[in-house]
Formats: sequence, structure tokens, C-alpha cells
Amino acid sequence: MRKLGLCIVGCGSFAQTFAGGIQDLAEEVELFFASRERQRAEEYRRRFNGAAAFGSYAEAAADPRVEAMYLCTPHHLHQQHAALAANAGKHILVEKPMARTMEEGQEIITAAQSSGVTLMVAENYRFMPAVRLCKELVDQGEVGELRMIQLQEEYPFQPNSWRSSRDFNGGGVFIDGGIHKAHFLRYLAGEPESIYAVAPPRVLSHHEGEDGLVVVARWPSGLVGLVNHSWTGSHRSQPSWVAVSGTQGRIYFELAHPWVRLERGSRERTMHLEEDYRGFVPMVREFRDSIHQGREPEVSGREGLADLALVLRAYESVERGMSLPLQG
Repeated sequence: MRKLGLCIVGCGSFAQTFAGGIQDLAEEVELFFASRERQRAEEYRRRFNGAAAFGSYAEAAADPRVEAMYLCTPHHLHQQHAALAANAGKHILVEKPMARTMEEGQEIITAAQSSGVTLMVAENYRFMPAVRLCKELVDQGEVGELRMIQLQEEYPFQPNSWRSSRDFNGGGVFIDGGIHKAHFLRYLAGEPESIYAVAPPRVLSHHEGEDGLVVVARWPSGLVGLVNHSWTGSHRSQPSWVAVSGTQGRIYFELAHPWVRLERGSRERTMHLEEDYRGFVPMVREFRDSIHQGREPEVSGREGLADLALVLRAYESVERGMSLPLQG
């Protein structure tokens, strides 16, 4: 299968993480870099053995070697940059959240459909080996009927200027990193029927959006999902963990670690996984394959919009101080 010409749009800190995380795809993906500062793009090109560097996003969109664009830019720019890519006939891999509002998200989907390009949301959690194995074990009935899904993360992150703006970010910690957890709940158990959310006391006083959110989701079966996702400067981070409990057992793993533990009564089994714990390689392969095979990717624009809907409903729950149905 031929290489995919993929341009990373926006040379910030996460672009380094992403580019470094897909170095094993050198035979499958040809990287390009675009920044508003050509020198910065050129630095990234040299560091990650890219094919070319561009001093503007429009210049990258106009280059015939670029087949697809990975939008690693601030949230408030996703719609604008998706339109640029779609109008140029480039396939789109957009960072989560795909947009700040449902209207923006739908406009991105419409732009991609009108131009006939593939749109995928860069939801790497879905492609983490531990998450994939967890889903497989649940689907095989290894823990019986699901009772509770718990996700815990408290991270000493200091958001930069645009992330500290509620308008630019679209909210705070939950739309930024917590949307990964929203997707995990949906991926593992389908759509919940109701959401209740509350924000704990603030730690980051300069941050306009919430710096922590606790979310309780409930499914028609009685299954409960509990997410605690926070940015905090008050203590060192502990491993972020996931626990999935059922009527016959429990699955436990720590995010970004290559193992999953299955507990059934007094028996315990730890399964060790491949090294790509972030899931970037299989995520990009899925994007490339969906383009070359002419099919919808696993994390389509519709999936990204459904994740966003859960996040925005959680925000509404905080404002209204009550549990809300996910729809309506």
C-alpha cells in the first residue's frame, strides 16, 4: 500500500508527541509540517525526518504531495482549518474535541462530505492496546454483565494561554482531556441515557474554564459510569486508572501502561501488551486505510460529534445542578 502524505498542521508541543509517536510508520506515512513560522516548521521537519516544511497552512493545503492534514491547532480554529483542508481536497484528521459546539462540528462534517474527503477524529484512546483488550474482554463476557465503569485522572497540568480561555478552548478540562473518557464510556457500553456532573473547588484560579469535573453516567441496564478528571497544581500526579466491574469479574489497567489485569473471584491474570501504549500508530493506520479503502473511519465525524454532545450535556448539568437525559 502506498504511503500517505500527511501534513501536521500546527507545530506545538503535542505535535512533537504525535510525530515522535508514529516514527515506526516511516514506510507507510510521509510527514510534512506546517506552521505560521516557517523556521519552526523546518525545525520539526529536520527533527522528525519530514519531507517538507511550510510557512503557512494555505501553502501546505496547496501542495499536491500533501494528501491529508492533521489539525493539531487550538480548538477554536478547527472549523476554519477543516474548511481549508476540505476546500483543497485534503483528507482531515482533526484533534479532539473536533469542535467547541455542535454547530461547528456539524459544519466540519458537512465540509468534508461536500468535498468528498475522509474525516476522522484523532481519538487515540480508542486505539490504545489496553483499551482494545478491555473492550474485547467485555464483549466476550469475561466480567459478566457490566455494573460500573470508573475512570480516574488528576494531573498537575498548567494550561497555556488559549487553553485557559473558555472561548478558545470551548470549556475547561473536560472538553480538553475529559472527552477521551467520554469516548471510552461510549465505546465500551454504548450511549448512556443520563448524565450528572459537578465541578469540585478550583485549584487553577487563572483558568476560565473548569479545572476539574466529576461525571456520573447511567445506562438503561443500570450500569453506572464514574469519571473524575482534573488538572491540579497541588500535588504530584498518580497513575490514571480504569476499572470495569461486572457481575462476574473486574478489569483494571492504568492508562499509558502496557498491561491489563483481569480478576475473577480469587483468580487474577495480568496480560502484557505491545509497546505503543498511546495508540498513535494504529490510529494513523486506521486513518490511512480508511482513505485508501474508501470507507468511513472507526472514529468518524459522527463519533466525534457524539463525544462532544456528551461533554456539552455534562456542562449543562453543572449549570442546572441536575441530572439530564443525554438526548433532548
